[in-house]
Amino acid sequence: MAKYGYIQEDFYTERTRILEALGQPENQQIVMRLIGALAFRTHCSQYGYLQDALGRVFTDIDFATYTKHIKDVGRLLTELGYEEDKTVTRLFGEGRMLFHDPRFGRHIDIFLDRLDFSHILPLTGRLEADNPTLPLAELLIEKMQIVQLNEKDLIDTIMLLREHPIGDSDQETINTQVICRLTGNDWGLWRTLTENLAHVSERLEQYQPLTSEDRHVVRKRITTLLSAIEATPKTMRWKVRSAIGEKVKWYKDVEELADR
Repeated sequence: MAKYGYIQEDFYTERTRILEALGQPENQQIVMRLIGALAFRTHCSQYGYLQDALGRVFTDIDFATYTKHIKDVGRLLTELGYEEDKTVTRLFGEGRMLFHDPRFGRHIDIFLDRLDFSHILPLTGRLEADNPTLPLAELLIEKMQIVQLNEKDLIDTIMLLREHPIGDSDQETINTQVICRLTGNDWGLWRTLTENLAHVSERLEQYQPLTSEDRHVVRKRITTLLSAIEATPKTMRWKVRSAIGEKVKWYKDVEELADR
């Protein structure tokens, strides 16, 4: 038996078991935050039902942490009953670790210091801004920086934008300052993020469980965010890359991620 009890089949119960273990005195020094679909659900207490209504299912429970916590994270997840994939650690240990759930066939991805998908999202200094998930700005970027958007990305983003306003803080608010700073310095990220947000707005009518009020609020928040992004002064780096435009590929291809 693992130190903190058996792995649970139910995602919410297992999430809570892991978070409670992180809260124990011997683990409180570990800065480790939920990412992905379950993080969105955790942060959306009022409109979390939209994931169910729109057919969203969970496949894994994943986290982001800092490289300095690698040893403690490995110890904790082992004590929770997970098995480290040492091959993945050996090959990708600078950015990613993988732990398998031997009871139910799931896995936990651990991302270190950044999320590296179609674009790079740095996390240094940002994990402390919220708990137990990534800050809302980073949760939104996590989805909207994926060039090959899938249905899961759209559903999670709609739910997040329905639940949370756009503003200038991290307190239950999608922080425009963070998003504008990143997109104002990286033309590629700007290109992908703005296109995807517009795509979310266009797709709203296709989701029948959404009410007219749901669509209105989400669309208005997207418009507010896009306006803030466009009004933000762009760096010389952004301008130089903008001049090249789509003549050169501005993103990386990523494989389908079951844990998104």
